[in-house]
Amino acid sequence: MQVERFAASPVGHLERIRGTDGRTGREYDHFAFIPDPLDDEPALSVQTWRAVSRAGHALGRLLQAGRQVPQPGLLRRPTLRREAQSTSALEGTFAPLEDVLAADAADEIPLSVELAEVLNYVQTAEYGFAEVADGRPLGVAMVEDMQGRLARGTHADTEQAGHIRTIQVAIGETTSSSLESARYVPPPPGEELQRSLRDLLDWTNNSRTERRDPVVSAAMAHYQFEALHPFNDGNGRIGRLLVVLQLIQDGALEDPLLSISPWFEQRRRNYQDRLFEVSASGDWDGWVRFFAEGIEFSALDTAVRVDRLLRVQEAYAHRLRDVGASGLIRDLAESLIAYPYIDVSRTATRLNSTFQTVNKAVARLVRLGILRERTGRSYGRLFEAPGVLEVLTAREVLRTGDITR
Repeated sequence: MQVERFAASPVGHLERIRGTDGRTGREYDHFAFIPDPLDDEPALSVQTWRAVSRAGHALGRLLQAGRQVPQPGLLRRPTLRREAQSTSALEGTFAPLEDVLAADAADEIPLSVELAEVLNYVQTAEYGFAEVADGRPLGVAMVEDMQGRLARGTHADTEQAGHIRTIQVAIGETTSSSLESARYVPPPPGEELQRSLRDLLDWTNNSRTERRDPVVSAAMAHYQFEALHPFNDGNGRIGRLLVVLQLIQDGALEDPLLSISPWFEQRRRNYQDRLFEVSASGDWDGWVRFFAEGIEFSALDTAVRVDRLLRVQEAYAHRLRDVGASGLIRDLAESLIAYPYIDVSRTATRLNSTFQTVNKAVARLVRLGILRERTGRSYGRLFEAPGVLEVLTAREVLRTGDITR
């Protein structure tokens, strides 16, 4: 760690640490960075406050888009899977989005180590959303539970999983390098780290009553969580999940329809540099502006995808009305925005119907061009909705004018 970069930090201090590196067995005598507790909103430039305002308006647009959906849960499902795929890729765990979307539709998708880890995020996020929806404030036990669920069945599923770390870690180093060469060394384990995480979550839970701007508050809390780095593994993914949970808790969102990681994934180095600069030089202004731009883009991107998915759904409905189709076939077509991959057996169970009835409905949707078979087999077949997948897997959906400067 470049100690001289952090020696005069206005937002924290260095603390000497000594011990044995568990990876290399080498003794170390170095320094860790201890971030100060969060306080009120920092002084921000006019340019940054404009970015924050635009982000707030974009979140409002997404909130309104969500209110137009009779069943928001249908849209939450694909949005969450896009986020799961991207937030995992940011940390070096890659599984194709198509596999993530199809994973629970059929057994033919091999459950690789990477795919299993991405699906762990889906389950973790669903747990977090349910807790916040029930009115529970963010707390250490909840965050520890989320990290444990994320690590389940992976290389991180050790005795440390689901608990605040008890060993020293470092960020930005190779496995063969020493702790001293790491780009950033977060606080050492112990009571102070535990207290700092409690303080952060208390600060987060009080943001609405303190009338802090929800975007600025989320930016500050995300920095603090990553600076504390309270777990051995999963800090980035848990930290980005907490952003969405905090925005819901602060009233900026009603449903977890926001996917933020694709924007940050495309700007990975800048994302890491901005977080680093807050610790090194106290550059809250640069970080908050960068974060607000990401929230604005992500909210607008999600809102546009929601609008396009609803248009696809309405087009399906028109096509079915034209041919006089109703009942289960209509329900199946309506659910395709959430379940773009269809296995007849599993779909029959989901819709509380029979294999024969669903198989006939699927065959008719294929004839109407709404579904197509993707395996080329006569058994174990998997069907997909290309109109839905085109919207979900598109890299960019925003047009000129969707974002104004």
